[in-house]
Amino acid sequence: MALTIMMISLLVLIFINVPVAFSIIASVAIYFIFANDFEGMVLIQRMISGLESVPLMAIIFFMASGILMNYTGITKRLLNFAEIITRPLPGALGQVNITLSVLMSGLSGSNIADASMQSKMLVPAMEQKGYDRAFSTALTATSSIITPIIPPGIALIMYGYVGNVSIGDLFMAGILPGITLAILLMIYVYFYAKKHNLETEKKEKATAKEFFSGLKDAILALFFPIIIIGGIRFGIFSATEAGAIAVLYALVIGLFVYREMSLKDLIKSIVETVHTGAGILLIIAAGTAFGWVLTLEQVPQMMAESITGFISTPALFFIMILLFLLIIGMFVEGNVAIIILTPLFLPMLAEYGIDPVHFGIFFILTLSIGTITPPVGTIMFVTSSITGTKIEDFIKASIPFIILLIIASLLIAFIPQISMFLPTIFE
Repeated sequence: MALTIMMISLLVLIFINVPVAFSIIASVAIYFIFANDFEGMVLIQRMISGLESVPLMAIIFFMASGILMNYTGITKRLLNFAEIITRPLPGALGQVNITLSVLMSGLSGSNIADASMQSKMLVPAMEQKGYDRAFSTALTATSSIITPIIPPGIALIMYGYVGNVSIGDLFMAGILPGITLAILLMIYVYFYAKKHNLETEKKEKATAKEFFSGLKDAILALFFPIIIIGGIRFGIFSATEAGAIAVLYALVIGLFVYREMSLKDLIKSIVETVHTGAGILLIIAAGTAFGWVLTLEQVPQMMAESITGFISTPALFFIMILLFLLIIGMFVEGNVAIIILTPLFLPMLAEYGIDPVHFGIFFILTLSIGTITPPVGTIMFVTSSITGTKIEDFIKASIPFIILLIIASLLIAFIPQISMFLPTIFE
C-alpha cells in the first residue's frame, strides 16, 4: 500500500507542476510515513548516500568546462569552421546548425546549453536566408539532441554512474551514433532546402587556405574531446580526473590563449555552474532515495519477471522500451528518468543478451526525444521562447524530426555495431 501511495503522490505532484526533485522527495517521504518500518532520517541518509561518490564530480567538472568554453571565444571559431566545411551544400546554414552541434557536443555536454546558444546565434541568420522560423527552431532543438550522446555528455556519465557501467566505454560508444544522427539530419535538410529553394545556388568550395585557417582557429576545441576520451580509454586518468583536466583546459584557453575571458565572465560562469549543478545533484539525491525504495519493494525484479515472461526476443524488447520511453519522455525530465529507470531496466538486459553500453546509448537517445515533445519538452520551451516561435508551430515543424529521431533509435537498437564498434576495437 505504501508503494502505491508513493507512486500516486509522485504522479499528482508532477501533474500539478511541483519541481520534479521536490516531487520525488515528497513522494518518498510519504512512503516512509505509511511504511512505518523506517524513521524519517533514513530518507536523508539515502539522499546523502547518493551524492557520496567521486564519479559524480565528473558531471560538475564537465558542466563547468562546457560553460567556461562559452566564454572563451571557442564557439565563434567553431561556427566559422562549420560554415567553411558546409558552404557548398544546399541549405548551408541548416547544415551549419547540425555541424556546430556535433562540434559543440565535445565541449558542453549539455543539450540545453547547446540549444540556447544556437537559438540566439543561428535562427535569426536562418530567417534572413528565407528559412521558416518554426523549422529553424525545430532543427536547432533536434540537433541539440546530438549533445547527450557524444562525449562528454552528462547523460552518459549519469547512466554510467547509476548503472555501474564503464563511462569510458559509454564515451567511445556515443561517437558513431551521434554522427549517425547528424548524417540523418543533414540528409533531411538537404532535401528540405532543395524543395523550398533555400541556399541552392552554386557556391565555391572553401579554398585549402580557408580550410586550414578555420581549422587552425578551431583546433584547440577539436582536440579537447580527443584528449578526454583517449585519456579515459587508455587509463591515463579517470572520468572524474578528466573533468578536472577539462576545466583547466577551458581556463587556459580562455585566459591565456584566446584571452577573451574576463574576470567578470569567469565569475558568471562559476555562478552558472553552481546553479545548474545544484539542480542536477538534487535530482540525483532524490532519485537515489526513490530507487532505494523501489529496490526494497523488489520492483525491478517484478518488472523483469513480468516483461521477460511475455517478450521473447531482443527486437520486441527494444520496441517495447522505445514506446515506453517515448511516453515517459513526454512527462519526465531526462536526468530524472535516467536515475529512476536505469535500475529497473538493467536487470532485464542479461535475459536478452543486450550489452549495457549498447542499451545505454539507445536509452539516452530515445529519452532525449521527449525534450522536444509536449507537455514537458524542456528544449522545446527553451528554443521557442528564445526565438519567439509559437508552441503549436514548433510542434508541427518538429514532426519530421521526431520521425528521424525514432529511426535513429531503431538503427542503434537493431545494429549494435554502431554503438559497439569503437569500444570493441579499443578494448
